[in-house]
Amino acid sequence: MSPETIAGTIQKGMGGTLGFVAVVVALGAMFGKVMEETGALDQIAHTLLNKFGKENANWALTFTGFICALPLFFDVAVVLLIGIAFAVVRRGGGSVIKIGIALLAGIATCQAFLIPAPGPILVASQLHADFGYMIFIGLLASIPAMILGGPIWGSLIAKSVHVELPEHAQLDDNEREGHSTPTFSLAIALILLPLFMIGLNTIGGRFVEPNSDLHHWLEFIGHPFTAITVACLAAFYMLGVRRGVSNERVMEICTAAIQPAGVIILVTGAGGVFKQVLIDSGVGAALGNMLAGSGLPIVVLAFILAAAVRVIQGSATVAMLTACGLILPMLEPLGLNGAQLAAVTIAIGGGSIVFSHVNDSGFWLANRFLGLSEIQTLKTWTVMETIIGTTGAIVALIVSFFL
Repeated sequence: MSPETIAGTIQKGMGGTLGFVAVVVALGAMFGKVMEETGALDQIAHTLLNKFGKENANWALTFTGFICALPLFFDVAVVLLIGIAFAVVRRGGGSVIKIGIALLAGIATCQAFLIPAPGPILVASQLHADFGYMIFIGLLASIPAMILGGPIWGSLIAKSVHVELPEHAQLDDNEREGHSTPTFSLAIALILLPLFMIGLNTIGGRFVEPNSDLHHWLEFIGHPFTAITVACLAAFYMLGVRRGVSNERVMEICTAAIQPAGVIILVTGAGGVFKQVLIDSGVGAALGNMLAGSGLPIVVLAFILAAAVRVIQGSATVAMLTACGLILPMLEPLGLNGAQLAAVTIAIGGGSIVFSHVNDSGFWLANRFLGLSEIQTLKTWTVMETIIGTTGAIVALIVSFFL
């Protein structure tokens, strides 16, 4: 790279990453802190532990993450749901590592393999994969990947890696805000509100005329910024004003929430800078062209291409789309049907999440939210992501032999 372009790349990497992440993390932190301070998250955790038992709390969190993350971007799902994991730990449902990795595994699996999660549906549409087979193969890949990477790996690694509950997640029951404990139905409704709004756009947008007024309104309503803002306002009113918490106290809670979020935002932005340098220097394209002539089976090649781009530049979504662009010219002479293209899409999804390291915003979200060191994050988060991605790709390869 020429020296005069490097400063522009740094600006582009920081701005491109934080333009979305900063707003989502800041709003999500305020939402989560109000839910936490008023006891709403503990109410959800208490109900989950009663239903599943403390020994199965990690399984409950895995499936919670898997289902709730469907209409969301990864970062949005993490900031909306991480508070539930902390509440489960406070209630005695397990260690931070065991519960946190279980939740993150459910979210990551959904984001890699299932439509209408943003990454898989973008790749499936570009490859013209059959959406019915995408759901079928996606579920076949997701279930073993999620179980191995979440409850099983989380339980194993929690025996050797231990961290205390982060200070911002610790709260004494006597410090609860408001004159009553929120009901479970209210607490879960507030969590589901932004999921519903985003899902309305994701699903409803496919049944209305493109570029119509209704389509534009659905895009506005279902944008993560709008959805989390509405969720914040609803939480401020339902958990604050209606329960006797003053506006000033709500503001204090939000201000306190922004302080730990600021570190997460800046570190994530630094990862975005690293990613952009790797992209602009042409490393990803050079490696893709080299692998294209290797003669590997198309599903294996799709996985390796996505994994290579993922390691180089960090973003799972960019890895998916880059691998898609690199592999499209190779697909045309093969004449694959929609089911086979669905298997290729799942393999790309698997490759796009393996070997997460310091240039991935997800690495730093896990690192900061769970209070881990970099080495601990590699041992827990990175291995979890690799287990999920590799397992899903193996399932896609096996299924491709029968399509």
